[in-house]
Amino acid sequence: MKKSPEELMELIDKIPDEPAKSGEYSLPELMGIACAHEVRDDDIVFAGTGLPMVGIMTANMTVAPHALLIYEAGICDGKTMHVPMSVCDQRACYMASALGGLVDTFGYYLQQGFVTLGFLGGAAIDKYGGVNVTSVGDYYSPTHRFTGSGGNSDIGSMSKRTTYIILQEKRRFLERNDYTTTPGWWCTDWNTGEWKPKKEVWANTPFAASGPESVITNMGIYRFDDDGIMYLESYHPGVSVDKIKEECSFDLNVSKVVGETRHPTYKELFVLREFVDAELIFMPEPPDYPDYVKAIIEG
Repeated sequence: MKKSPEELMELIDKIPDEPAKSGEYSLPELMGIACAHEVRDDDIVFAGTGLPMVGIMTANMTVAPHALLIYEAGICDGKTMHVPMSVCDQRACYMASALGGLVDTFGYYLQQGFVTLGFLGGAAIDKYGGVNVTSVGDYYSPTHRFTGSGGNSDIGSMSKRTTYIILQEKRRFLERNDYTTTPGWWCTDWNTGEWKPKKEVWANTPFAASGPESVITNMGIYRFDDDGIMYLESYHPGVSVDKIKEECSFDLNVSKVVGETRHPTYKELFVLREFVDAELIFMPEPPDYPDYVKAIIEG
């Protein structure tokens, strides 16, 4: 018999908080929960549609109950139980602290420096964390033109920390982007034309120390060293370091790899499946729980 949300809530603390085994979760679930672990309990998070929303909502019910979520469309601190279909979905307004618009989210929350974590995507990323969502090839005569920033540059430049969620392919992981929409830890100094650390170019501005903290792909999780260069932190189960290096167009630093990406716990999977995306808006049909977890759920 299907359980009510109230009955499911009572089960959360009964679900084992131990790592699931390979095959007991999907890759999107692994990535969504990895997003959740980027969230700190005191974060003010600017999240877009898809995995970012899945991540912050999972974080709110597990590792970061006090983190506050801002949707780009103007909804601040909504308490929706299930993930909205988009940043404009009105179910995200439930018990919100404020309802506004783009002027509020960008002009007040973001540009005033309140946002501590932004979740973003990108068509391509370079080894310094710079992202391209504008064009491939010469800007004035590109081989392909994308839809544009859509707030990517603002969020990536003004959030204290940024996590990028990107499909990993060799053509997307580059030494340098054809066009940089959102600067990473190195960028062009337009006064001199030199390629320099962002902290030097943006010195004496409020956002000189703001930038990418991590990149989550379908193959692994990446971070940035003190010089602003990307390195591999962990590889997803079933993916080798050699395969990851093949899908990079630059010499990826793998000396700091700690091992496999942490497996989601059964409790995290329960929260994601039964509450966050119970309607499978962004997640695929999940694998079955193991029998002893299923027995707890079915009572």
